[in-house]
Amino acid sequence: MTSFSLGDTDFLRDGQPHRVISGAIHYFRVHPDQWRDRIRKARLMGLNTIETYVAWNAHEPRRGEWDASGWNDLGRFLDLVHAEGLDAIVRPGPYICAEWHNGGLPVWLTGSVEGLRSSAPAFLAEVTAYLRRVYDIVAPRQIDHGGPVILVQIENEYGAYGADRAYLESLVTTTRDAGITVPLTTVDQPVDRMLSDGSLPGLHKTGSFGSRSTERLATLRRHQPTGPLMCAEFWDGWFDWWGGVHHTTDVAAAAADLDELLAAGASVNIYMFHGGTNFGLTNGANDKGRYLPLVTSYDYDAPLDETGNPTEKFFAFREVIARYAPVPDEVPAAAEASPAFEVPLRAAGPWTDVAAAAPTTALPQTFDELGHLSALVRYDTELPAGAGGLLVVDDVRDLAWVSVDGHPVGTLARTRHDRAIRIPDGRSLRILVEDQGRVNYDRRLGEEKGLIGEITLDGAPVTGWRATTLDVAEIAAEIDADGGRERGREVGPTGWTAEFSLDAPADLFVDAASWSKGYAFVNGFFLGRYWRNGPQRTLAVPAPVTRAGANHLVVLELEDVLQPRAVFVGAPALGDTEE
Repeated sequence: MTSFSLGDTDFLRDGQPHRVISGAIHYFRVHPDQWRDRIRKARLMGLNTIETYVAWNAHEPRRGEWDASGWNDLGRFLDLVHAEGLDAIVRPGPYICAEWHNGGLPVWLTGSVEGLRSSAPAFLAEVTAYLRRVYDIVAPRQIDHGGPVILVQIENEYGAYGADRAYLESLVTTTRDAGITVPLTTVDQPVDRMLSDGSLPGLHKTGSFGSRSTERLATLRRHQPTGPLMCAEFWDGWFDWWGGVHHTTDVAAAAADLDELLAAGASVNIYMFHGGTNFGLTNGANDKGRYLPLVTSYDYDAPLDETGNPTEKFFAFREVIARYAPVPDEVPAAAEASPAFEVPLRAAGPWTDVAAAAPTTALPQTFDELGHLSALVRYDTELPAGAGGLLVVDDVRDLAWVSVDGHPVGTLARTRHDRAIRIPDGRSLRILVEDQGRVNYDRRLGEEKGLIGEITLDGAPVTGWRATTLDVAEIAAEIDADGGRERGREVGPTGWTAEFSLDAPADLFVDAASWSKGYAFVNGFFLGRYWRNGPQRTLAVPAPVTRAGANHLVVLELEDVLQPRAVFVGAPALGDTEE
């Protein structure tokens, strides 16, 4: 069997110097039927390795309900990498960041266990069980077992979060005890404190950066006098958040930085080679003083775009790689325009008026207390004596629509730091709250969602709340099963349906410009969130979820559809850039 190890200056493959030229593809952001295509295109760009995170909350959204099939079939993904003749790097976390909701940690874990990302016994017990399941998949697929896996990462940029050596030591012990024999790595930004706090002796340090390669590698070398230099996250683009711009990086500058890195003899993992999509409700959020939920697209301005087509950056990177390693003669086919057409939407009636079933509580129950993993909870209460006034909430997580006696009053947005709204006289107060994405970075991991704390009206406590959970995927399925019969348009959140026909399955882009805010589904597949707030305008529809003949679209609109139509366009529209 092939061996893979660390030398004084290089990685060693069967004792010979070997440079890792890798690219990131997250299997959980790509339809499984398209994994093979993306992996093949990585080889055609000159990559010899594929890197992926493992998203714990995708595999175990509820405690004890472990799933490694379908979208979560990590073993199949690694086997496809191997079949293409490539190596693999696995980064199981347990924390991954990745702009993925809750940083990859399950909500049931962060809501019930103290001491996240530490040696706290309760946290370690859960992490150990998780890692053993992952390593049951990874261990037999290591290179010294005839498989593709050459490196396994311990934690993820831990130096930016903590310095608990006992925690890292426990992860190493669990990893080795589970039969992982390949070299173990850590990754941190090339800052002295982070490199010192985020690793241990015996773990190979790597860096994460996207520019000034010579300077960053020098910092890494000061902390690690021997061994191969590696940028394990070479940032070739960036992510987007609602209300911002679409982030891109200059192709020539990115290629020059990659050239500088490879000229220094370093190995690299390009983050991302192919970003894919935050389908469903999987987007994360950042909060460094202002809450910024991330968009559905994870295009990342990568060499392969959101739907797997080569970009200008693909060919620029390929040209650079060819100076340092063999590159196949074959290149991917140029992107073809997707079918462009328009169909009318039919109103299917209100969809947030599900009958309340939960008991009355003094304070509103959070999403976490309700064990609710979908996007919405509706809170209802009766106002004393029908009085209006200034309604004040301790904290809103994350966006709330307020109505009195069925009439909309306004919204409270965490992004705007809203806490108060004046309401008119009335008897029934309703607040519909959306979880817009769980923070994936730093100290706000695992925070509760919903209406948090006390609610007052002109200083007096408002109590007697009924919380009704709304599972948007289930509601969309019910509307679809009902045939989307025309029910007339109602005031407030309305479901919409459409039918369209295709000659053959195809990647599509549905343009949400004439809608406001909500969720979209094609043939029961949850495409994700749309919002006129931008920058993202189109939602990607993977070809495998479409079919020849009749296809069904369901739109759950939270505000207003400006024009009752569904417009499909030939190419993605991800928003204006800063240029």
